[in-house]
Amino acid sequence: MRRKLPSTQALSCFEAAARHESFTRAAQELALTQGAVSRQVAGLEDFLGLALFKRTQHGMTLTPAGLDYARQVSTRLDALERDTLDLMGRQKQGESLTLGAVPTFATRWLIPRLPLLASAHPNLQINIETRTRAFMFSDSGIDAALYAGTPEQVQQWAGTRAQLLLAEDVLPVCSPALLAGHDGITPQVLAGMPLLQQSTRPEAWKQWFDAQGVAAPQAMSGPRYELFSMQAAAATCGLGVALMPTLLIEAELASGALVLACSGVQHGRRSYYLVQPETPERPALGVFREWLLGQLP
Repeated sequence: MRRKLPSTQALSCFEAAARHESFTRAAQELALTQGAVSRQVAGLEDFLGLALFKRTQHGMTLTPAGLDYARQVSTRLDALERDTLDLMGRQKQGESLTLGAVPTFATRWLIPRLPLLASAHPNLQINIETRTRAFMFSDSGIDAALYAGTPEQVQQWAGTRAQLLLAEDVLPVCSPALLAGHDGITPQVLAGMPLLQQSTRPEAWKQWFDAQGVAAPQAMSGPRYELFSMQAAAATCGLGVALMPTLLIEAELASGALVLACSGVQHGRRSYYLVQPETPERPALGVFREWLLGQLP
């Protein structure tokens, strides 16, 4: 059956005009005339049977239907462009996978191990995009996700199956200079030191001190960082003590750039998972999954 789809040129003109709310600026971006963009959008409106723009005394704005359609069209054009560039970039190099991954886990755990994958499977290309929350695989162009979350969060991710990779243990670390020559300090002393905060886990330090049975009125105070990599860098520079997952600071602990500030490893509720859609698994994803499981301790 023939698909009921408008032309990609009409969609490109509409997406640009919607983004700029101007046919003139859309035409400049697309290297077309203003009239050509206007005709493409008018043809699209005729095809759909409804108005996408409305004229105002200050120019033009999207109708409610146009606003909804613009969001959908933009997402799908982005995905189509990404797929096209991916295919163009292969140049007979074999298969590729696109992974959605939490950024610090990707940069500090996965990417350092990718040379091993390249050695074992030189024709498999791995592309990585940042994803920190659950998403719809069908709309993303992503084959699988490396996701950090609780078991409940993973179970609630509809239409997927998940493989547990690594549990998350956290411990307080800092620059050796911050300890002034001591091998470690007590939780009570730690409570009075500068504490580096993870903005996505605002109660992490409070939970750690509660687990140690120590009162820490300032447990939620201190500079906040969005990424664990930022927090690790701040701790390495001596700005304070960071509460970090051990698997994300392997290199710093091995080199001595970070040291254990205080005993008290806490077993977190979050773990790292390989999440994939319930659809039949691509052979390339199966190869990657088996290799990934082989990297686990």
